[in-house]
Amino acid sequence: MTADSTPALVQQADAATDGPVPAGPAAARGPRARNTKAYLKYVAAKIAGAVVSLFAVLVTSFFLFRLIPSDPVKQMTGGRRVSAEQLESLRHQFGLDQPMWQQFTSYVKDALTGDFGTSFAYHAPVVDKIAEKLPATLLLTGTAYVLYSLLGIWLGTRTAWRNGSASDRFNTALALTLYSVPSFWLGLLLIIVFSVGVGPIPGMFPTGGMSAGDGAGGFAYVMDVAHHMVLPVITLVAVGYAQTLLVMRSSLLDEMGGDYLTTARAKGLRDDTVRRKHAVPNAMLPTFTLMFVNLGHVVAGQILVETVFSWPGLGSLFYQGLSTPDLPLVQGLFFVFATAVILANTLADVLYPLLDPRVGR
Repeated sequence: MTADSTPALVQQADAATDGPVPAGPAAARGPRARNTKAYLKYVAAKIAGAVVSLFAVLVTSFFLFRLIPSDPVKQMTGGRRVSAEQLESLRHQFGLDQPMWQQFTSYVKDALTGDFGTSFAYHAPVVDKIAEKLPATLLLTGTAYVLYSLLGIWLGTRTAWRNGSASDRFNTALALTLYSVPSFWLGLLLIIVFSVGVGPIPGMFPTGGMSAGDGAGGFAYVMDVAHHMVLPVITLVAVGYAQTLLVMRSSLLDEMGGDYLTTARAKGLRDDTVRRKHAVPNAMLPTFTLMFVNLGHVVAGQILVETVFSWPGLGSLFYQGLSTPDLPLVQGLFFVFATAVILANTLADVLYPLLDPRVGR
């Protein structure tokens, strides 16, 4: 057998493995084209699932809050003595005297066009109230999201790489403790210690709100808002970083036994380079998904934390709407919250195969 016959034998082996080679236009459709087609089908399935989920949320948001045992019209009157005719007039004004199916069809039709109705309590379009409170929520939860994501990834990487060390045991125990602590309880504890003051610790931070409301502007206003953000941000970061750390640590521990890391070390690569360029990128995949899930909660806000710290965001607005109950307001907020989470999850599903080719093929 001559050396010239080797390429022919390789081609025959490839043909026997892959099957007959198609002729004509089909010959241009190689593995990359097949992978692209599979990926597009995968994306279409994920988008279809998201659409179904959004419709389910739309239905749930309508019927769920009508189970609250309270009359929204009577709540709007604030306990004042109101005649039956006035109550009926208010019910007619807000469409509460219509049959349930008619209320539902009207709600779905309006919601699909971005109209969530008029708030019972504020007498303003729900969309306007959401747009008014959204910046405050994004400022608070967005700041906390960036901080706890970076902190959780960094500490999770260090603890896993030093598995079994004293720092690993301490950081893991602290993360487990903070992850199991209710966020509202932690917020109340921080208010007691650092706002009211305990023993030698003076009250250094405000108990709530977004600013002092003294009319200050410019840099003074920015510093005032930052001062009010300290405790709620610490509360959100404490719970969020713990979750990110635990996921990152677990993922990296799974990768540390891989043969490719042994090969990288055998080639003479430094341990820091092996961790940074080989282990961490592969371990980031589950953390990547978690970050996108948490990204949806940036818009959804943190209802309990915002309520505890009286932060004027969507979470506090939702709590106030529940106490009425303000049906259009809570329906609209619930739909916005769920939509943000669904879209974030869908985006993670769509991007995940680009990081891990084994998914969606």
